[in-house]
Amino acid sequence: MTEDGRGYLERCRQVLVAVDEAERALKGDARAPSGLLTVTAPVLFGQLHVAPAVTRFLRRYPGVQVNAVLRDRVADLLEEGIDVGVRIGRLKDSTLVAQALGSVRRVLVASPAFLRKQGVPRHPRELQGKNCLRFAGPIGWTFYEDGAPFKVAVDGNLRIDHVAPLVDAAVAGLGYGVFMSYQVANQIERGALEVVLEAFEPAPQPIHVVYPQARLLPARARLFIDWIRRELKNFSA
Repeated sequence: MTEDGRGYLERCRQVLVAVDEAERALKGDARAPSGLLTVTAPVLFGQLHVAPAVTRFLRRYPGVQVNAVLRDRVADLLEEGIDVGVRIGRLKDSTLVAQALGSVRRVLVASPAFLRKQGVPRHPRELQGKNCLRFAGPIGWTFYEDGAPFKVAVDGNLRIDHVAPLVDAAVAGLGYGVFMSYQVANQIERGALEVVLEAFEPAPQPIHVVYPQARLLPARARLFIDWIRRELKNFSA
């Protein structure tokens, strides 16, 4: 979409929002939000944290219909007709309004049994030659020492492009894995996985709720933004 097209789309959005608000006000139900609300979030974070918040939101506001789009790619909110997004990581799209919700870490974990067998590493370079469970893609893991990044080439006998089975493999004692902290929070809490090499972790990644810059947002969108901010306030894992 061209810049002119994006501008036209946003102006149309403003007109539709204004019409929606005016019609509801005439019906006397301005305090009872209704209509379709489309929300996007990363898959696992959405399943664990956003979807439960949506369920509670709908119990409070049953007139709203929510279309939750969970995907591990960054959606273009305007082009894809999405009202509100929850994003993890540094934001690149300056056309969006962003409000901070919290942060997550990127952690290196392994099962207690695997660590007893292999020993606890003291430096990331000790991972070379050890069995490392990886997502499909680059073979290096990035760590930080004295504020400077460095990459360690790792390999192992399992590569897979989904988080859940990779977490299961780490719990089963197959090898080391690198995950976002929320992806393995339950396993760490119950002692099935242990975090190692914390001193070499990158800085925590921020979580934001984002939405298009707009003077008028539908009441349902404004209410949901406030709702998710309360639900995930100062989130950390």
